[in-house]
Amino acid sequence: MPSKQVVIVGAGPAGLACAEVLSELGDYDITVYEQKPSAARKFLMAGKTGLNISHAEDLDHFISRYDHAKWLRPMIEGFHAQDIQAWMKGLGIESYIGSSGRIFPNEMKAAPLLRAWLKRLQDRGVKFRYRHQVLAMQDRELMVLDLVQQQQNHITADAIVLACGAVSWPQLGSDGKWQNWLDASIIQPFIASNVGVLVNWSEYLQPIFGQPLKRIQAWVAGQVPQFGEMVISHYGLEGGLVYRCNRDLREAMQTQGPAILYLDLLPDLSQEQILQKLQQGKKQSLNTLWQKIGLDKTKIALIRDVVSKNDWNDAIKMAQHIKQIAVQIQGFRPIEEAISCAGGIRLDALNKHLMLKNSPYIFACGEMLDWDAPTGGYLLNACLATGRTAAQGVHAQLNSD
Repeated sequence: MPSKQVVIVGAGPAGLACAEVLSELGDYDITVYEQKPSAARKFLMAGKTGLNISHAEDLDHFISRYDHAKWLRPMIEGFHAQDIQAWMKGLGIESYIGSSGRIFPNEMKAAPLLRAWLKRLQDRGVKFRYRHQVLAMQDRELMVLDLVQQQQNHITADAIVLACGAVSWPQLGSDGKWQNWLDASIIQPFIASNVGVLVNWSEYLQPIFGQPLKRIQAWVAGQVPQFGEMVISHYGLEGGLVYRCNRDLREAMQTQGPAILYLDLLPDLSQEQILQKLQQGKKQSLNTLWQKIGLDKTKIALIRDVVSKNDWNDAIKMAQHIKQIAVQIQGFRPIEEAISCAGGIRLDALNKHLMLKNSPYIFACGEMLDWDAPTGGYLLNACLATGRTAAQGVHAQLNSD
């Protein structure tokens, strides 16, 4: 009997994970179509500063980081942090857990892992068609443009897996054009996630653009403060801590326009301790006094920019500001700059195997689905887990015929 034909659109982590599991489950003829000249370009870009592939925290806490935690739970449980470390080791890539709980390959880079992964897939017979752009999809037929030969081809498959990404960093391949292939009613509009926020700084703050706010807490009113760091940029704030507040800020802006992000600049000290230190140093200059209580130059510059000058010499008010400085957030940077996106194919449009309910034999996985998570390994873990789930779904569907 001829092998069943499976086409995967997109050679990012979700598509590669799907291809890998399918190559283990049966005798499938698997072809991955990728419009870029090489695989996993966003994955490689993310790994330039250290590939954070998952997080070693307690599984329940890990899953709670997702906006659709209940829906994702069985998929994450099927391929969680420990599974990822074992999988990496099987590819010859040792890993370690950092002080923050994040999991990294020992070399910190994405390229060695990707090379080993692609070699395994190719050794198993998975075929890759780079510089091939899918133009349209109808049932189980794809119109594919060979970008080198400028020739269009009709490709028919027994099952198609869409692993096309969302719309962030479109220059790396995730341009969102796949939305034209599907019924608009099953797509939740994309919005930026894990992206910098806009603040109207004064010219005074320019000398510290690019400097980090270290060891602080941040939160939106009514939410639990989160610890970490962020960077003051020319347009506002960026970095892991502010990304974790994106969802709360977005929800606040939907009801009130500009939102307030609260920062605790000295989370290791209570307001009473700060007040006592401020009252004891009244004869010192403000800069000297603020430095002595633990504020660095970046935090002092932020205070001078955000807090009214009338409050600077009021110890009671300054203790309150230091523990809860209010920064007005005007909006978000463009979605093209976002690390990830919220929105995508609606979860109620998919069955538990990630097959489209209105298009049998069409599956979807990765960032093109409507789930959201902060940085810290959660994004990659979910892409890998949903890719594997889609593969298991394809296997179940093709073997139920």
